[in-house]
Amino acid sequence: MTSLLIATWNINSVRLRLPLIKQLLAAHPLDVLCLQETKVADAEFPSAELKRLGFAHCAINGQKGYHGVAVLSRVPLEKVDARDFCSKGDARHLKVVLPGDVELHNFYVPAGGDIPDPKANDKFAHKLQFLEEMESLFAKMKSKRAARRIVVGDLNVAPFEHDVWSHKQLLDVVSHTPAETERMKAIYAAHDWIDLTRSVVPAEHKVFSWWSYRNADWEKSDRGRRLDHFWISPALKAAASEHRILREARNWERPSDHVPVMARIAI
Repeated sequence: MTSLLIATWNINSVRLRLPLIKQLLAAHPLDVLCLQETKVADAEFPSAELKRLGFAHCAINGQKGYHGVAVLSRVPLEKVDARDFCSKGDARHLKVVLPGDVELHNFYVPAGGDIPDPKANDKFAHKLQFLEEMESLFAKMKSKRAARRIVVGDLNVAPFEHDVWSHKQLLDVVSHTPAETERMKAIYAAHDWIDLTRSVVPAEHKVFSWWSYRNADWEKSDRGRRLDHFWISPALKAAASEHRILREARNWERPSDHVPVMARIAI
């Protein structure tokens, strides 16, 4: 049976961190790499350099200086589409179909600003609306339960108690507020998603994928959050293996504040 090694990574500028993609590929020969926060318009996306790295197929949804998502693949991509969540024109979503009729969604959910009040903070209101639209989209798909689907990306929500370094201290901090975590759990239920990381790492164990640049020694303080996600539909439950969060990437030269999350999916 054929399988694909798939990773998701908020790269925080694809052009600036192209050397880190090369470093990642040297250690992990990915078949599909889903990027978020590429921060580049489509015309300036480094497609030629990425093709030289083996990614013959590139689906991109970019935006100059902001946001941006991409799916880089060694295998053909079909039915490429992007949805404009919240009708803001932001480049935050891509859908592609992989071989084996596996539908892959790549998301970059809004961060939401600093104030967890939708009335006082338009960015937080935008984030909550985005999450609600995700729930609605997946609820409409639920009747097709046999479909093979994957959702990856920087979803900017740490939904469970041990997805953050301190549950009590972060309850009023954007990314872990009840308003966000409750919506995230509704999204899970809307399509019976399997959170691959939490299917491998027990719920009582802390696990993170993001550490702030503000921490002088991120590794010593370890004040992280799990913002990057890899979900599969029930039809792919038996197909997933080799799940990893590449914590070591946070120590690479000029790193992103996020690290790659990867898994192998049999197709």
